[in-house]
Amino acid sequence: MLDVCLLGTAGMMPLPNRWLTALMARYNGSSLLIDCGEGTQIAMREKGWSAKPIDTICFTHYHADHISGLPGLLLTMGNAERTEPLTMIGPKGLERVVSALRAIAPELPFEIRYVELGQSRERLERNGYHITAFKVNHNVACYGYTIEIPRAGQFQVARAESLGIPKNCWSKLQKGETVELDGKEYTPQMVLGAPRKGIKLTYCTDTRPTPAITENAKDADLLIIEGMYAEKEKAAKARQYKHMTFYEAAEIARDADAAKMWLTHFSPSLVHAEQYMEEVRKIFPGAELGKDAKTIELDFCDSPA
Repeated sequence: MLDVCLLGTAGMMPLPNRWLTALMARYNGSSLLIDCGEGTQIAMREKGWSAKPIDTICFTHYHADHISGLPGLLLTMGNAERTEPLTMIGPKGLERVVSALRAIAPELPFEIRYVELGQSRERLERNGYHITAFKVNHNVACYGYTIEIPRAGQFQVARAESLGIPKNCWSKLQKGETVELDGKEYTPQMVLGAPRKGIKLTYCTDTRPTPAITENAKDADLLIIEGMYAEKEKAAKARQYKHMTFYEAAEIARDADAAKMWLTHFSPSLVHAEQYMEEVRKIFPGAELGKDAKTIELDFCDSPA
């Protein structure tokens, strides 16, 4: 099960009841954060979630509304007596940007490890999260992220028994480990069925529509995507500043066959966003407005991958 919380949904500046951009996911005791706008740690506290288990922070890009909350968050994590290393992932220049922000948070009791992205698409694994970073189309280098939790096939008891595999090996094989015992090697492939459908979350803000978003969000359980503008007369502004409208985001969700879409990163000028949703749902019925602290539990199902 993957817990997902949209901590902040505002774009450009924080507003009452709307902190700046951040998403937090929790899986198997490990937490992952995407972006860290101003107010992120406050939103986290209001939700009742802890910053201490965060092992990985992914940044889409380095505009202030996506990273300005980082120094305070690092200090909070340090004051919680965290000592485990923290991995940060983001476009090239990550270490330089974070080092500059750390002028006000210079001493931390844990190591920061940097992964700087340079390719159009890169895959990484961290603490059970399979992360795909893909380049999008903003006015600075910017990435979207797909987070996947894969799921192995079911353990085939009859097959294990027919092969004479000792029962004390079964647990490790079920976890995907190879076992050597009495001069024999047993592999998970010997006893596991076909991989089952895992969990897939895609997160993307600050971009024009690109095929890369649709491709990487294909069959996502949840697509969280920017909806900077809802007013039809602001379509030209979206193109000028390389953002998206509600309707463009809905078209991407539809074309990607996503199960559900949450809109986020709203313009501060946008009020009464719900009044635009009827038309958005005509394009993609699974569309919902993102709200600060909006949470979902994404669970496994037993269908094949």
